[in-house]
Amino acid sequence: MKKQLLINGEWLEAKSYYRLYSPYTQEFIAEIPLASREETELAIESANQVREKMARLPAHKRSSILEKLVELLERRADEAAQIIALEASKPISLAEGEVARTIATFKIAAEEAKRIHGETIPLDAAPGGEKRIAFTTREPIGVIAAITPFNFPMNLVAHKVGPAIAAGNTIVLKPAEQTPLSSLFIAELLQEAGLPAGALNVVTGEGRVVGDMLVTDSRVSMITFTGSPEVGIGIRNKAGLKKVTLELGSNAAVIIDKGVDVDKIIGRCVMGAFSNQGQVCISLQRVYVHENLYEKFVESFVEETKKLKLGDPLDSTTDVSALISPKDVQRTLNWIEEARESGAKIAIGGKADGNIVYPTVILDADSSLKVSCQEVFAPIVSINKIKSVEEAIDLVNNSQFGLQAGIYTENISIALDAAEKLHMGCVLINDIPTFRVDHMPYGGVKKSGAGREGIKYAIEEMTEMKLIIFNRN
Repeated sequence: MKKQLLINGEWLEAKSYYRLYSPYTQEFIAEIPLASREETELAIESANQVREKMARLPAHKRSSILEKLVELLERRADEAAQIIALEASKPISLAEGEVARTIATFKIAAEEAKRIHGETIPLDAAPGGEKRIAFTTREPIGVIAAITPFNFPMNLVAHKVGPAIAAGNTIVLKPAEQTPLSSLFIAELLQEAGLPAGALNVVTGEGRVVGDMLVTDSRVSMITFTGSPEVGIGIRNKAGLKKVTLELGSNAAVIIDKGVDVDKIIGRCVMGAFSNQGQVCISLQRVYVHENLYEKFVESFVEETKKLKLGDPLDSTTDVSALISPKDVQRTLNWIEEARESGAKIAIGGKADGNIVYPTVILDADSSLKVSCQEVFAPIVSINKIKSVEEAIDLVNNSQFGLQAGIYTENISIALDAAEKLHMGCVLINDIPTFRVDHMPYGGVKKSGAGREGIKYAIEEMTEMKLIIFNRN
C-alpha cells in the first residue's frame, strides 16, 4: 500500500517515501510519503490561497461539513479502529473508544461552529466613552499548522482540525511519523464531506523538515502542537510572534487519603496507569498512599495488574500491547534498571517480551529517579507511602510538569485544600488524573504546556478578537 500527500485537494505522489511497520509484529504496513521542503511549501501556499474563502464560509456551512464528517466516520468506525490498532498497536477495544471520542469531538466542533460570538462593551464606564457603542467579534486567525502525536492518532487530530474548521481557518497537518494513516483517513472523509480544496493539507514526514518549515513560515499564523516538552520549547523559540498552543508532557499523580475504600478505586487506578501501555499524557505515573492504606493498596494493585492480558492489539481481549518503538522499549527498561539499582523495589513487571513491556509497579522510588521525575510514557507506575495529604501535595508539586492530578478523600476540607494547592491545569476530586472528556478545557502549567484545548477553548485560541466602535457624538 502506497499513500500520498494531500495538497490543494489532490492526492500527490511524493519524491521519496519511508516504510511503515507495525510496532507489535514489525510487519510492513505501508509506504508513507516523506515530504520535501518543496512539497511542504506547496501545502502552505495551498492553505494560504484558500484562507479568505474559508473565512467567508458561513457558520452553518462549516457546521454542516463537520456534521457530514461525523456521519461518514460513524459509518466507517470499525475501519477507523482497525487503522489505529494497526499503526499504533493500541488494543482494539481502546481504539474503538478513541474512534467514539473522535466522533464526539467532531460533533462538538460542528455545534461550536454556530456559537462563535463576541460581546458588547459599555464604553461609557470610563470618562470620554459617552455615546459610543462597542462590540467584539472573533475572526479566523488564518493558516494553522497542526503537529500531532502517535498516542491518540485520530482524536488528537480531531482536537486540532475540528476547531480549526469550525472557526473558518485552513490547516496544514503534520501527523506523527509512526501514525500517519489515521490522519490520511480523516482527510479522505473530510474531502467526501465537502471541505473546500486546500482547506486541509496533510504532509507526512520528518519534523526537522516539515515541522521546521511550518514553524518558521510567515504565512502560518498559528502552531498547535502536542508532543514532548523539548520539541515544544524548540517550537516556541522559533515561532516568533505566531500564536502557539502547546500540549506537552506530564508525570501525573494521584493522592490516596486515609479512609478511602481501596477496593472501590483499585480497578480505575490500574486502568489509569496501564491504558494504552501508559502512553498517555495524563497516564497515572505516581501514586501517593496514606500509610494506613499503603500495604492493602499495593497488594490489591499488584493483584489487579496480574489480571491484565498482554498481546495482539487486534485481539479484543488484549489490555496491553507493544510500545510504539523498540527504542522506547529499551529506554523504559533502562529506567526500570536505574530504579532497581537505586534501591527501589519492582513489585511486578520490569521486563519485556518483544516490544511489549510488562506492566510494572515500582515501590520506594526516590523522587530524583527518571521513573518519578520524568514522563515515562510506558506501563510503569510508582507507589509511595505518605504520612499526610499535605506531604503528598508537596511531592506532587515537586515536578517540572503540571497537567492533571487527582485525590481520593472522604474529607471535603482536604479536597478543597488540595484543589487550591496543587499546581495543575486540572485537579480531579475522587478520581484519577487520567480523565478527559472532549469539550472540557484541557492543558497544563509549567512544562506541561501553554494554552488550552477542548473545542470551545481551542476556537478561542484559533481566532483573533476584533473591537468595533461606533461614535454617536
